[in-house]
Amino acid sequence: VRWMMYWIVFALFMAIETFTDLLISWFPFYYEIKMAFVIWLLSPYTRGSSLLYRKFVHPTLSRKEKEIDTYITQAKERSYETMVSFGKRGLNMAATAAVQAATKSQGVLAGRLRSFSMQDLRSIPDET
Repeated sequence: VRWMMYWIVFALFMAIETFTDLLISWFPFYYEIKMAFVIWLLSPYTRGSSLLYRKFVHPTLSRKEKEIDTYITQAKERSYETMVSFGKRGLNMAATAAVQAATKSQGVLAGRLRSFSMQDLRSIPDET
């Protein structure tokens, strides 16, 4: 549970830091403060990640649990519909390509069969 809290808080920190890094990276000792914060999160003595998780993350997730579940359900439905749509499109493209290949190769195949049959007819000796 301790590691789960750490990774959730750290992931949120990294997501926020990605956007704010451009704005506040010029601040003096920014990288030192950031490193100290990560050590504070990780330290078993300070239990910073546990404190932040219990104080901010868990209450927010608890309040928005129904909304999150609704979004997950909608995402599942949309992803299934999208996969079915892509599957149908892919099968249509494969069928079209197969029909086009068969149509183009039909003339070549007929020509080869015709040449083989003419050659076979010529190789039969006349009995007259």
